[in-house]
Amino acid sequence: MSQWVNICNINDILPATGVCALLGKEQVAIFRPRHDEQVFAISNIDPFFEASVLSRGLIAEHQGELWVASPLKKQRFSLTDGRCMEDENVSVKHYDARVKDGKVQLKG
Repeated sequence: MSQWVNICNINDILPATGVCALLGKEQVAIFRPRHDEQVFAISNIDPFFEASVLSRGLIAEHQGELWVASPLKKQRFSLTDGRCMEDENVSVKHYDARVKDGKVQLKG
């Protein structure tokens, strides 16, 4: 059974940015798109280049959905489920994320 794991304080993540964290041995990109406490988490590994860069990507909204663009070749990944906008055969792992009592938590 998975448990919620404290990662950082919500105030450690500036609005409209992402950070990288470790969940066990996995690099996770955690994003805070707005000034509220909504957070999203996907793998930090760009599957096209096997590089740990997605947490540094640009957050964008397209047709009402939030995406992050890889800083390498700008492929976009959905913050809700990790699928790639440009290639439907590619996706990254998505993690359950929440904020509880000011702490960002991931389900591990």
